[in-house]
Amino acid sequence: MAFDSDEIERYARHLVLAEVGGPGQAKLKAARVLVVGAGGLGAPLIQYLAAAGIGTIGIADDDIVSLSNLQRQVIHGTPDIGRPKIESASAAVARLNPHVRVEGHAVRLDPGNAADLIAQYDVVADGSDNFGTRYCVSDACFQVRRPLVTAALGRFDGTLTTLRAHEKGADGRPNPTYRCLFPSPPPPGTVPPCAEAGVLGALAGVMGSLMAMEVIRAVAGFGEPLVGRLLMVDARSMRFETLHYGWDPDNPLSGTAQG
Repeated sequence: MAFDSDEIERYARHLVLAEVGGPGQAKLKAARVLVVGAGGLGAPLIQYLAAAGIGTIGIADDDIVSLSNLQRQVIHGTPDIGRPKIESASAAVARLNPHVRVEGHAVRLDPGNAADLIAQYDVVADGSDNFGTRYCVSDACFQVRRPLVTAALGRFDGTLTTLRAHEKGADGRPNPTYRCLFPSPPPPGTVPPCAEAGVLGALAGVMGSLMAMEVIRAVAGFGEPLVGRLLMVDARSMRFETLHYGWDPDNPLSGTAQG
């Protein structure tokens, strides 16, 4: 895939990386990535994917920008209040990198539409803020065989993992699903939403940037992805820890009862 002179200068720091180079940058340019949510996680994620030269970024979000979003959702600005998030995010991408195409989807993903939308993309990054969407997206990614980068925020903590549940590991066992890690959602009311519990704004930037790293890795193919590993970030003590997890033969997607 050819690059024009603007792209060669724009991506120069990628092109000199042996692990990325021209072939890796060409993969980024050809890639189609779906970002679920243009909020706290999606804001830095979308910006870094656009800066990296992802060719097509799909953004699925049915919300509008509110003043309380701006403490952490840095892709939006004060003039965007009341504007659909997919519009303000698309405008920000256009300002950052005109070589990137944005496809906006003003929808909330559910079991009825998730698989069809996800099948149009190569990689999915889920930055949604509710358990229903996370389980819906992870199930659909398994069904249509798409890698998924998924993250979540707490008040001062965050988690991140990569799922390639449609593939097998080096040992021949299936890779774990999201339901191998979290078999079922917590009971309603046990985890307060962000509006009640609060969240440290800069933490969303850290976790969204880490999501972008995992997406770029999945596309360009360098390093070791967080498959079977849950990265846990504690912002209060600035501690990063990794939990290893594996395939659960009793999981409802790829468990032994399914095959």
